[in-house]
Amino acid sequence: MMKHLLLLLSMIAGYHAVLANTLKGVVTDERNQPLPYATVLIKGTTTGTTTNASGQYQLELNTGEYTIVCQYIGFRKSEQKVAVTSPVQTLDFKLQPVSMQIQEVVVKAGGEDPAYAIIREAIKKRRFYQQQVYELTCNAYSKGTISSTNAPDKFFGQKIDKSEMGVDSLGRGVIFLTETFSKVAFRKPDLMKLEVISSRKSGGGFGISFPAFISFYDNNVQAIISQMGPRGFISPIAENALHYYKYHLEGTFSEDGKLIYKITVTPKRKYEPLFSGSIFITDTDWRIHSTDLLLTPEYQLEILDTLNIRQTHVPVTPEVWRIKDQVVHIAFKKFGFGVDGNFVSVYSDYNLKPQLSEKYFEKVILKLDSAYDKKTQLYWDSIRPVPLETYEQKDFHTRDSTAKANRDSASSRYRLDSLRKKQGPVKLMNILWSDVTRKYYFSRDSSIQNHTLRLKGLAKSLKYNTVEGLVLAIEPSVTFNTGEESRLRLSPYFRYGLSNTHFNSYLDAVLTKESRLFNRIGNDLFMLSGGKRVSQFNHEEPIDNLTNEFYTLLLRENYLKIYENWFVKGVYSRTFQNKNQVSLSAVYENRNPVENTTDFSFFGSKQKQFTPNHPYELANVPFEKHSAFAIGASFSFQPGQRFVELPDRRVPYGSKYPQFEVAYTKGIPGVGNSVVDYDKWRLGIQDNMNFKLFGEFRYHVNVGGFLNSRVVEIPDYQHFNGNQTFYTLRYLNSFQLAPYYLYSTTAAFYTTANVEHHFNGFLTNKIPLFNRLKWNLVAGANAFYVNGDNNYLEIFAGLENIFKIARIDVIAGYQSKDNTRIGVRVGFGGIFGDMIKPGK
Repeated sequence: MMKHLLLLLSMIAGYHAVLANTLKGVVTDERNQPLPYATVLIKGTTTGTTTNASGQYQLELNTGEYTIVCQYIGFRKSEQKVAVTSPVQTLDFKLQPVSMQIQEVVVKAGGEDPAYAIIREAIKKRRFYQQQVYELTCNAYSKGTISSTNAPDKFFGQKIDKSEMGVDSLGRGVIFLTETFSKVAFRKPDLMKLEVISSRKSGGGFGISFPAFISFYDNNVQAIISQMGPRGFISPIAENALHYYKYHLEGTFSEDGKLIYKITVTPKRKYEPLFSGSIFITDTDWRIHSTDLLLTPEYQLEILDTLNIRQTHVPVTPEVWRIKDQVVHIAFKKFGFGVDGNFVSVYSDYNLKPQLSEKYFEKVILKLDSAYDKKTQLYWDSIRPVPLETYEQKDFHTRDSTAKANRDSASSRYRLDSLRKKQGPVKLMNILWSDVTRKYYFSRDSSIQNHTLRLKGLAKSLKYNTVEGLVLAIEPSVTFNTGEESRLRLSPYFRYGLSNTHFNSYLDAVLTKESRLFNRIGNDLFMLSGGKRVSQFNHEEPIDNLTNEFYTLLLRENYLKIYENWFVKGVYSRTFQNKNQVSLSAVYENRNPVENTTDFSFFGSKQKQFTPNHPYELANVPFEKHSAFAIGASFSFQPGQRFVELPDRRVPYGSKYPQFEVAYTKGIPGVGNSVVDYDKWRLGIQDNMNFKLFGEFRYHVNVGGFLNSRVVEIPDYQHFNGNQTFYTLRYLNSFQLAPYYLYSTTAAFYTTANVEHHFNGFLTNKIPLFNRLKWNLVAGANAFYVNGDNNYLEIFAGLENIFKIARIDVIAGYQSKDNTRIGVRVGFGGIFGDMIKPGK
């Protein structure tokens, strides 16, 4: 038995001796300076690697003889033969700058630079190369590293915890590091699927480094993240590139018997979405050889200061070239923060005829292997084509060791005490203004969990209106961790009006949990609420408390119209894996009218009277004490949803189709003395359509009405979200100059439409000053129609992306029940402003 075991072990060792040979080295220039991200590959194949930032590379090779090719943009390609016979061998490369032949690149006065003729040929071949391959597969290794070069001690008055960021006292260090190995499949025109075989993030957790597929054969080149360039960027060889770029032939050099042209690319005008830098084009076949192109804020790059894209293309076959490696470098310095990042992608093993099945792509764009995050250090060292930097090795080791120690000690009293102590004491200013958040840590299943208590600052909870006067409120919430993927939130609410001396309180209990239905994982929400509360007549709450307080106390305008009600409400909703959502609800209200009890304001003449609390536009509709019981159902869905497939579930990624919603509400008489009796329906559709260079078009259209309107009280009317203040948020679900209740209806049919086009610099980038400010034009219209006597239309134009966050519109409203109005509205809009706005 022992002899057989020794023989087996020797065979295994011999097998690995054949396979596990490492060829490594350093690539430098003629002055012995390392060349970062140079391409190293086996001649005649796409098997290879890329050097790291220190010029180091490594290749895992079988025993045998090879010709190793090394190339770097701007340097002469080098080839060396090597016989791989030992487990570790060294092969260094010293590259020489290419000798540019420039004697033929003389431009006569009034003549055209020879680069233009070359670019015209490349443009003619652009579509051919874009469509050359019907489908392909390849392997991709990608690594993303983001480092902090500086961090302030405070930001907006809040102390920065640099230890939480993982940086030193000077704000320097790695803040994000991940590497991923994937199999990539592509099929014309735009089907893409990534199968993540392995991925890891420094310190653990979910963090995949996606290979960024950037094609300069596309007319419009998309940045890594759409917010960096909502319009995309015009390729130097796009169909209309000659209108946007100037070209200069720097020179030529020969590589493998082929002439290569180096062409400098310069934008003709600033503030257009354009690249600068160099593109290398091969002679006679006019394909891309390599690129070194840059984006900056002067050319509509957002958020970042620079984004540099370097690519090297190599032949897969004599006729087909593909990207071998790509490096995207980013840099950012703002508000005292400095960030530097590199995203390296290395592609290999291209198969141009994979013969994929028709159902291969399905609707999955990213699939994670069941053991994608379970790979060992030995595995990563064997498959990684780009050697880690010293600081990357240290970061992986330090964070992984810390994460393991935390997991191992998760149940220890020391770990729990450390987390509790780190929160610090609750301060008086937290209670009065800046909110209180406390986490109560405990151990469960060898991991640390927490319950969370939140209390809104008491001063921020103060309210004022003409019914209650000054309102004192307490708004706490407690979230209990009730199990894996399960949370219970209890939110009691207490409210006391000093003027009308009414006390209101209620409790919201919300349970969210992950569960299976038809063998599919989804999220369930159960909500039960009850108590006594104050509600706006329009349950969509068109005016918020802060805006109402500003107008009431400073301008003597009381737009907020409310009633009190004892209520019980139950809601169940399920969000499916495809993002479709179904919701069921039932609510019972005992409604009580309330009146104004104070006319206090800081400013404004006492001669100006506040309007009654009963909506004055509906003065002829009585509102008396009554009860109402209603049930409702809604279903929202978006066809064509694409997915990220995790080992145990699918996560929706997005769709190119609109989102639809169907809703129905039934008022039922006789239940608990309910008097309401109506049937109300609505069908909605909305979408955002990106036209790239020409901007983004957004719309939201509804149709609906009452099938039965025998007894409809004011809170149950169809209200159109008006706005009589200077401030707005709901751009695609409101009417900016319409009164709040003038057009409320119980008609059998109505329709609404909100449309707006965001030009994203398409026009304003040609206007001096605006092109520097990057304030973008937005225009559109809002309308609803009930009948010939009840309809409304407003058109608007404005500027957004003001300081990256604000939007100002000038609006003209044409009304069937009022005079034409012109007004100005201020809200959020732009790169960061769109992140603040609610969806509806």
